[in-house]
Amino acid sequence: MADRDSGGFGWFLAGLGVGAVVGILYAPSAGEETREALRSKAQEGAEKAKEQAKKVKAQAGEWADKGRNVVSQQKEQIRNAYEAGRDVYNETTATGSSASKNL
Repeated sequence: MADRDSGGFGWFLAGLGVGAVVGILYAPSAGEETREALRSKAQEGAEKAKEQAKKVKAQAGEWADKGRNVVSQQKEQIRNAYEAGRDVYNETTATGSSASKNL
């Protein structure tokens, strides 16, 4: 069983070597041209990534602004409800105390 596995690994390495040689022989351009093409594609990818990052940052800023507006509106509504409740309580206790004095 161990002999079979080691032979398979040897064939794998041989195939890897043959593939590398064939790839080099049939490469459409010289090494410098290939490196330049890879470099330019990498730069394009980096520029696209930067552009996407700017878009994401702008979108996040918009969402944060909307969130702040919603929180501000909620705070205002809670403040108004609290003040209305306090006013009703004060009116009720003031009316209740004068009504008990009249009895």
